[in-house]
Amino acid sequence: MTIMEERRPTATHVEELARLKRQVHEGPGERATSAQHARGKLTARERIQLLMDEGTFSEVEPLRRHRATGFGLEANRPYTDGVITGWGTVHGRTVFVYAHDFRIFGGSLGEAHATKIHKIMDMAITAGAPLVSLNDGAGARIQEGVSALAGYGGIFQRNTRASGVIPQISVMLGPCAGGAAYSPALTDFVFMVRETSQMFITGPDVVKAVTGEEITQNGLGGADVHAETSGVAHFAYDDEETCIAEVRYLLSMLPQNNRDVPPRVDPDDRADRRTDAVLDLVPVDGNRPYDMTKVIGELVDDGDYLEIHERWARNIICALARLDGQVVGIVANQPQSMAGVLDIAASEKAARFVQLCDAFSIPLVTLLDVPGFLPGVDQEHGGVIRHGAKLLYAYCNATVPRISLILRKAYGGAYIVMDSQSIGADLTYAWPTNEIAVMGAEGAANVVFRRQIAAADDPEAMRARLVKEYKAELMHPYYAAERGLVDDVIDPAETRTVLIRSLAMLRTKHAELPSRKHGNPPQ
Repeated sequence: MTIMEERRPTATHVEELARLKRQVHEGPGERATSAQHARGKLTARERIQLLMDEGTFSEVEPLRRHRATGFGLEANRPYTDGVITGWGTVHGRTVFVYAHDFRIFGGSLGEAHATKIHKIMDMAITAGAPLVSLNDGAGARIQEGVSALAGYGGIFQRNTRASGVIPQISVMLGPCAGGAAYSPALTDFVFMVRETSQMFITGPDVVKAVTGEEITQNGLGGADVHAETSGVAHFAYDDEETCIAEVRYLLSMLPQNNRDVPPRVDPDDRADRRTDAVLDLVPVDGNRPYDMTKVIGELVDDGDYLEIHERWARNIICALARLDGQVVGIVANQPQSMAGVLDIAASEKAARFVQLCDAFSIPLVTLLDVPGFLPGVDQEHGGVIRHGAKLLYAYCNATVPRISLILRKAYGGAYIVMDSQSIGADLTYAWPTNEIAVMGAEGAANVVFRRQIAAADDPEAMRARLVKEYKAELMHPYYAAERGLVDDVIDPAETRTVLIRSLAMLRTKHAELPSRKHGNPPQ
């Protein structure tokens, strides 16, 4: 036998490798798998299989095991150490993933576990590809002490370094408590599944001990709580299969990284399709509500769009859609909820979305029908000035193509904040029913003509006459266009065509911000 022949792997070597791989793939055994299924949850590998294109997943460090001793750990050293890491493709494009395996140490994070996650995160940043985390873990591994905590620090640091560089998506498929919850909060999108996923800093037992309040895990940090009340979760679904399918759909709308552009698809919808239906959807009377989502459905390709934070701050809509096959971000007031006013939550929701679109080269289309900011002591004391400034800062800082369209009314500071021409919108259009003003005619007349109304023999008749005059002089549909604050007043039925042509012209837009380390946005 030659030296070269001695170095070749024998059949025994190959068989041993295959046995190890089977052992790794099967995990801790059927009993643990059955227990996971009994909780209404899939295993980590089943989840990865749903996420990735069939047969494309490549695992990294499947044979990694912890080196910890004490507290019985030295006798229990399973392969993978409770986390599966690797890459594959979603719709033919590379995506990196890590998935906690709750069957092993409850998916808890130890030193080896964290090192695997750090490595896959570094690989995703280097390769310039999205990172998806499938979270189902019991937090830091207590037996490994401070080493586990340091592992979380490394994840947070990488989340921050990857922010605005690659898309980061957190999918919550089980518990996530304590410091572990901060990693999802640092990512671009958070998905949750009802009943089986929870997120909180301190659990129900701690809450009860400190405050005396009794609450369940789902009541404290379940999917509906975070989708409707806290705004932590962008999406909430009833089952894991639907949730992961929607993750795949979201990835199809995002670029690979900040140097890329979102993928274009050939639409079935004609670019020059008229949108006559919007004439019946939007009442001329500015005080009558309507559903802005129906308007969006008429404008975008095939009526298909993905609403972000659908159930939180419903007075504003943030959505990803396509116009002539190109991905756009849509920000729109929702007159059906709180008349479409801006408030603290709506400002935060829209500001984060605008920043996301700007980071990943997604053009912005803003649909305005806004009566102003929500008045009230709670809003002022809660910092509506500070929070409203976040939206203003996000728009002013954005360098992607920006188009705004005023459907009906746009009053006061809310008009300026919602991507007006004065803060840098590339193109501003309006429908013939638009009213742009400091405030509504009734309120303006009460301020400007207060003495005249009070001195009149018939104050109500005088008020009605002055309101009519104010509207005719300062709030007619062409007032802003005459002063160059609106680029054109357009036929609502031609809105889709106008938007598509404008976006095509702006596709090669190049804008740079002043040289600086970073801005200091309002907090």
